[in-house]
Amino acid sequence: MIHFPWLTTIILFPVCAGLLIPLLPGRGNHIIRWYALGVCLLDFILMTYVFGHDYSLFNPNIQLAEDYEWINIIDFHWRVGVDGLSIPLILLTGFVTTLATLAAWPVTRNPRLFYFLMLAMYSGQLGLFASQDILLFFFMWELELIPVYLLLSMWGGKRRLYAATKFILYTAAGSIFLLGSALTLSLWGNSSPVLDLQVLSTRSYPMTIEILAYLGFLIAYAVKLPAFPLHTWLPDTHGEAHYSTCMLLAGILLKMGGYGFIRINMELLPHAHALFAPWLVLLGAIQIVYAALSSFGQKNLKRRIAYSSVSHMGFVLVGTGSISQFGLSGAILQMVSHGLIGAALFFLAGTSYDRTKTLFLDQMGDWAHKMPKMFSMFTACSMASLALPGMSGFVAELMIFLGMLTSSSYSFIFRALITFIESIGIILTPIYLLSMVRQIFYGYKKFEIMNTAILDAGPREIFVFGSLFLPMIGIGLCPALVLPLWETKSQFVASLVDVNQQHYDQILYRK
Repeated sequence: MIHFPWLTTIILFPVCAGLLIPLLPGRGNHIIRWYALGVCLLDFILMTYVFGHDYSLFNPNIQLAEDYEWINIIDFHWRVGVDGLSIPLILLTGFVTTLATLAAWPVTRNPRLFYFLMLAMYSGQLGLFASQDILLFFFMWELELIPVYLLLSMWGGKRRLYAATKFILYTAAGSIFLLGSALTLSLWGNSSPVLDLQVLSTRSYPMTIEILAYLGFLIAYAVKLPAFPLHTWLPDTHGEAHYSTCMLLAGILLKMGGYGFIRINMELLPHAHALFAPWLVLLGAIQIVYAALSSFGQKNLKRRIAYSSVSHMGFVLVGTGSISQFGLSGAILQMVSHGLIGAALFFLAGTSYDRTKTLFLDQMGDWAHKMPKMFSMFTACSMASLALPGMSGFVAELMIFLGMLTSSSYSFIFRALITFIESIGIILTPIYLLSMVRQIFYGYKKFEIMNTAILDAGPREIFVFGSLFLPMIGIGLCPALVLPLWETKSQFVASLVDVNQQHYDQILYRK
């Protein structure tokens, strides 16, 4: 029976539609931006329909699988499929990209290239989350670099070339480790490469090879996540990029690192993950506190939010290292939650800049009565970011906390230490976020703006924010809306690692 290639259509439709942008009539950007928005929205509706109609929540295996031969000589196939790990991130990609396209409405310089790059980035992200071939995974990973570099270097701020160069150097260096580890796994013990992720997941490797491959993948994902100390490209990139690009970076790009870490490091290399998990937990806990403290010293609004993102991604490391189904589910939920919150915060920062032409907190203040709608949106989003009960961030961080506390893989002292460090980060988060809101909307300096007619948020901005904020509330009040998407998959992956952890514990006990 021949099935319609739904996934291939969903992945390739945005970039193929983007190739038609040069043929659109008109010299302005009115038709172009409506066309790009329509493409994103149509693709999001299509994926929602396909997943709702053809995807089973209770099946941990790959579904909607497609396999087309591509390059014979190296057995390179177009292999795509989805499971509980990729579904939420694909839906997040469609949702955030559609809203980022709407947020980019004020862009007027070279709109044809701008929207084409956004659509190309959209296809690359979808392709990565659906890839079931390790070489295709790497190809999609690299495909992201070009659109982001061009979006940053052409539509960024004054230091855009420096930020774009730093971004490309960091991510390209990480890609070298990714390719080396991928080739090691595919060529080890074979006369021809094995690239199918499902086949690779059933193989075993000598411990030395597994550790080396694990470390290579870890470096690549640590750059993208980002993890301390490979995070320094992120504040510069966010500080200079247009806020619609920042929405894609914070909402989706960072999640590629977390996704790859779970998909490959945990699922393909569970032995090595069982050994490195305690160090990942410790690194994640330190990162939460370090980035929160660093955020205090940032005078630039977007850089402060960027360090907040680094801090929140530390919870993903703790959740994946907890070796518990509860902690891993919390890590996936944290990626989804931060994708919404981070995109909303950068959108609000960018729309504020459009009105005031400043991002420096010491130039802000006394804006609450001038922009009451912006004030309300900023405050609500900051509350979501500090994990206020009833918001998605609270549920995600609580699950990670409980997953770590109840993990049977660690001693009570280690669990208590990690919980204590995490608690410090949770205390620091509302301090720097509420301080940010105070400096913007209350503060001590009054920043006068001549054109008061354009100060407060308009219908488009309220719609974009509301679309991002409603899922934060919905997930916070009823996590069961989304947790079943990946519950079966997270249980399978966590049990896979836990079995290997118990195996090594038995070996050490015998010794």
